[in-house]
Amino acid sequence: MIRNNLLAELSKKFGLRMIKLHKFLREERKEYVISHQIYKSGTSIGANIAESKYAQTKPDFITKLSTALKEAGETDYWIDLLFFSETIEQKEYDSLKNDLNIIIGTLIKVIKKTRDNMGNE
Repeated sequence: MIRNNLLAELSKKFGLRMIKLHKFLREERKEYVISHQIYKSGTSIGANIAESKYAQTKPDFITKLSTALKEAGETDYWIDLLFFSETIEQKEYDSLKNDLNIIIGTLIKVIKKTRDNMGNE
């Protein structure tokens, strides 16, 4: 579960970034629609990872992490829209994408490893 602890920490930090991004977008950029969408999807990643800690079965664990992965995919979409609409700068974009890609890659590895281990039981 070391990777899951890492995921919990990474997603919590990312969620805090989403809270700050939401505030910045609303106050500085006067952007209200996408700011709300990215706030919801970006913080949901960590919420689903947190729920996975108390999964009742391995399939339940995989479902929670798969939901986190779907939320990460949605967040990736919103980040792209913010950048290509010139709402955020290149530096912010690169930093957000990097953090999100680490979370996505780790989620994929944990899901795959759990599925592979289920086949060995």
